Amino acid sequence: MRSETEMMELILSAAKQDERIRAVIMNGSRTNPNVKKDIFQDYDIVYLVRKIESFTRDHSWVDVFGERIMMQLPEEKVLPPADGSGRFPYLMQFMDGNRIDLTLISVGKMDELLQRDSLSVLLLDKDGLVGPLPPSSDRDYWIKKPTAQEFADLCNEFWWISLNISKGLWRREITYAMFMHEQINRNVLIKMMEWKIGIQTDFTKSAGKFGKYMTDFLPEEEWEQFRLTYSDADFDNIYKALFIMCDLFRKTAMEVAQQLCFDYPYEDDKRVTAFLKHVRNLPPDAKSIY
Repeated sequence: MRSETEMMELILSAAKQDERIRAVIMNGSRTNPNVKKDIFQDYDIVYLVRKIESFTRDHSWVDVFGERIMMQLPEEKVLPPADGSGRFPYLMQFMDGNRIDLTLISVGKMDELLQRDSLSVLLLDKDGLVGPLPPSSDRDYWIKKPTAQEFADLCNEFWWISLNISKGLWRREITYAMFMHEQINRNVLIKMMEWKIGIQTDFTKSAGKFGKYMTDFLPEEEWEQFRLTYSDADFDNIYKALFIMCDLFRKTAMEVAQQLCFDYPYEDDKRVTAFLKHVRNLPPDAKSIY
């Protein structure tokens, strides 16, 4: 596996030798001083270029970076649909284990498309296009303090989606129920837990993408409860995971509400929880819910 030094030299030498490439910026986890380095960290790179079409009509120019396992070109896909903003990403996984996520942005659209977040580090600027950047930090990714409306909306979403989960479970619609449980309520729960972490850290920390650093902030017993909210495809086990998720959401949301002087929807919680328990025991051939 090529070292970080070798990869950075390669990324910069390719830019220095190509007159069309005018500036190089790196962002992502490699510029985050609070993230522990590991072997799976990508190289998140932006090239500011002239004549972007000369790059995108012949992709062989990226061969300079090495032999690939595969490459993805999001702007040439229909599923999922291309962004169409004007950026052109090359997502490259190499045979030696390294990965580069390289995005081209036209110099002419730099002001419109270049996202200058707090993790951006300027590596090369041939024309002074970008100018000096402040020292890299994860400030832009710190957990943000919710408003009372955001808190109320998140609670409303969780308990409403829980109703949908119970409907899917009674119908034995595994894909629907698990989508609601994992893709929607899972993210709602993580958001609420992030707010709790934000309170504990005075909203000066990041929990990472999809809450991947939550283990750094949560007590062991709470992390174990969160882990138990994951289920296999057995319907009884999904119900168990759902009720554990409800318990964890309730406890966390009540703590957040108390700390931020928000109102927790006790009545919604009480009625939905009773409905979930009722539906769990509803016969599969029931002609009426009540």
